[in-house]
Amino acid sequence: MTATDDILNGLLANLDEATTLLATARDFAKPAKLPRVLDTARRVMMQPGGCAAVAARARSIEEAGVFAGSDWATPQILVPALTPQALGSSNAHTVVIEALSELRLLGVAMGDYRHPLLTAEQAHHYLTQVIAINLNLLFGAPTEAERTTQGALAQVPRRLFQYLTERIGYEHVIDQLIDEIWRILQQRPIQVDSVKQMITQIASCQANPDIDLGSSGQGANRLVSALFSPTRGCAEDPGVSVYRERLDSMDPSGLQSEATGCARAMHDTGLVSPYHAVLLRFLLEHNDHLLAEALGLSATGRDCLLCYRDLVHALVRSCVQPATAQAVYGLALMLERGILYQPAAAPALLRQLGLQLSEASRARLTLAFGEEVAPAARLLEGVLCMLGQPLGVGQGNNPTCQSARALSMWAYSDPDYLLQMVVWAARDDEIIMHFEGQPISSRESADGLATALPLDLDPVSLLVVPHLDRIYAEMGRRCLGREGDPHRWVNPEFHGWWSGRGFRINVDVASGQLADLDAFLRHFYASYHPYYNGGLPVIHPQPAGIAVTDSAARFVGWHAITLLRVNIDPSDTMRVYFYNPNNDSGQDWGDGVKVSTAGNGERFGESSLPFEEFLSRLYIFHYDPLEPGELAEVAQEELDRVTARVHRSWGADRIPPTALQASEGAHV
Repeated sequence: MTATDDILNGLLANLDEATTLLATARDFAKPAKLPRVLDTARRVMMQPGGCAAVAARARSIEEAGVFAGSDWATPQILVPALTPQALGSSNAHTVVIEALSELRLLGVAMGDYRHPLLTAEQAHHYLTQVIAINLNLLFGAPTEAERTTQGALAQVPRRLFQYLTERIGYEHVIDQLIDEIWRILQQRPIQVDSVKQMITQIASCQANPDIDLGSSGQGANRLVSALFSPTRGCAEDPGVSVYRERLDSMDPSGLQSEATGCARAMHDTGLVSPYHAVLLRFLLEHNDHLLAEALGLSATGRDCLLCYRDLVHALVRSCVQPATAQAVYGLALMLERGILYQPAAAPALLRQLGLQLSEASRARLTLAFGEEVAPAARLLEGVLCMLGQPLGVGQGNNPTCQSARALSMWAYSDPDYLLQMVVWAARDDEIIMHFEGQPISSRESADGLATALPLDLDPVSLLVVPHLDRIYAEMGRRCLGREGDPHRWVNPEFHGWWSGRGFRINVDVASGQLADLDAFLRHFYASYHPYYNGGLPVIHPQPAGIAVTDSAARFVGWHAITLLRVNIDPSDTMRVYFYNPNNDSGQDWGDGVKVSTAGNGERFGESSLPFEEFLSRLYIFHYDPLEPGELAEVAQEELDRVTARVHRSWGADRIPPTALQASEGAHV
């Protein structure tokens, strides 16, 4: 045994003792015991083999209460993008507790530790993103800033990531990371900052001659070039000022090539390079043909651009900058949707151009996005992206799926109503909606579901969601005392007139047990399955609720989604296509139910499942009671398959005693 081993063993004995003292301490005494655990863990992780030794103790350290009372106590809501700040902190305890959290999640991801709050897949997904965002810690020496603020502490994150990649396998991390980026981009989210951050780290590794990626990362070139070198004119990433000078010397053929190249990269990935924004502003002074080429427009988009030329030019001048480049993609998709032909859309956007933001709105936008871009321009970027990508709206790490769904639904079906909501929130700091004829003010309503003002949202959601959240909660409060689920009355009033007034739920609100499941399933078939509703398509998106389950089919919680359409997919399977406000819609819900976001006929932003699998997770839906289908025509065999899936997953603990006895009797 070497002297190093002696040191490590001595520290581990000290760590075990400190952990035991923390675990056995009363709650009021734990804060006094915690520093010894963190200080000892830091010293252990500085030793060779220290991270592995701490990882082996991660479960006992967590159960002792290291994370109690902090954000780390709820790992399912941790945000990968925040890890660089924690790991780069000058506070040693912050660095160590973040490192302990990653080692705990590694144990979950590798199957060493079954965590009650998240699955192995979720932990692996999180760690992949964390490693991507912190790739510089794997290869780079501490910077001068790190040495100044952290000193020797800077070695802890580096030893941590070396160990994480040893366990997961760095070559797999890079390839999985690239696959993960493409999977996310296939969903075309509005918020892509974290994706751009991952691609930037990959680009840094590619450019570093000291880093040998081997055969890993070969699929990254399209991603890196889309951001940093989408065309020949910026092939070596010269910087936006140099690129602007090059545009002045290009002939029409060269500009045509630049426009085509930028458009191809943008529509291929959903990402917009800062060079693209520079090009678009330059082309305003040329002809609209090149402008349309740079936006990658079809005949529909070109016609819309020509009809509303002055408005489009004003939008570009007002908000398209290198720092707001994603506005280009939003503008292109908005023109492709043709929504400017709706009578109120163009005037509403003109109003948005001259909108005077309240002091509170400017402060929130600045707090969330910084001062590089004026708050009004940042908000306009968000408006264009939401109108162009209505299915790209995400709820962030907030319990506001209802509000995110409403914004998506309005952008999809009623754009001018969405623009009115933006004006009320951004200018007046108040939104007034009506519930059964009575006004509800967001300013006068009590708190909503979110306990704190969310900041991890797109610019429109950042301003509007807090108002909607309070109004939605107030509508629910006004339903107190009514029999049944309040969504019956709240959803049509909150989301819009097109929400069906017919309502079905398969859970008894009072007891939480399954209720009338057979009738519920038949009604959904009769309302939405083309074979049983006379071939009637979904005309307006409809609010619905699902029982979310994890990869082990265990119940996680109730969640709001939007039912978009029901169609035969390319493999002749009847599928339900829906919008999920969760930031990542590709999820494994257990028992073979894996949500698809691409490859099965999905449009950008849609999720889908085969009809029976979707129905096995549905617990609330709306329908038009004046358009009944054929309830009796659904084969009992189909219903039994869906019922079995419900009973094997979220309904396992909700089966009424009578149904359970009947099932057991049938089995006998």
